[in-house]
Amino acid sequence: MSLLMRVLLGGIAGWLAGKLMKGDGYGIIVDIILGLIGGWLGGHVLGWLHVHTGGDIGYLVTAFIGAVILVWISRLIKRRY
Repeated sequence: MSLLMRVLLGGIAGWLAGKLMKGDGYGIIVDIILGLIGGWLGGHVLGWLHVHTGGDIGYLVTAFIGAVILVWISRLIKRRY
């Protein structure tokens, strides 16, 4: 998958995760970063669960799951401090 496609799908996944989790958003740049890191994190989490996805839609779902996890963790940290 090309880098441009990863950035695009990661941005969409991060934006969707921000909308799903509701509350104050972080902005489009942070959403893209959360989506990209979420793709990596989601790939590891789903790998541990022996769930393997492929293709653009698989990457989008994986990045979305990872971004939701990251948004949830970041909001927990934000509430404490």
